[in-house]
Amino acid sequence: MYSEKVMDHFQNPRNVGEIEDASGVGTVGNAKCGDIMRIYLDIDENKMIRDVKFKTFGCGAAVATSSMATELVKGKSIEEAMQVTNRAVMEALDGLPPVKVHCSLLAEEAIHAALWDYAEKHDIQIEGLKKPKSDIHEGEEEEEEEY
Repeated sequence: MYSEKVMDHFQNPRNVGEIEDASGVGTVGNAKCGDIMRIYLDIDENKMIRDVKFKTFGCGAAVATSSMATELVKGKSIEEAMQVTNRAVMEALDGLPPVKVHCSLLAEEAIHAALWDYAEKHDIQIEGLKKPKSDIHEGEEEEEEEY
């Protein structure tokens, strides 16, 4: 059912915790399943993600996708972080069961929400970044059917 990578990131999650005075914090949830994900970004003056942490309340797949998402953006530029999609998170984990695709959507939205918070705090615009949804439930069924 779950790949070895999903199980590894669930049992040994990377980058768990909070960043005090984070450059950007993004919190998203899914009312349908109850998952809540919060991502903290520490972004330096060159707009590079120096550190990233997460706290997730949810199933094993939600923890695994949060962990993998932090690994994918750590050390990257804001522009590179914008390219981390739910599909990239799923591929890095060697796939997810169709009923757990929404967890990867949560990870992507949490990254974008944290970047939105950073942009608002610094009065900048990040190309391609849209105001995040606090609940990713809308539109989720269509996304799941694509996989």
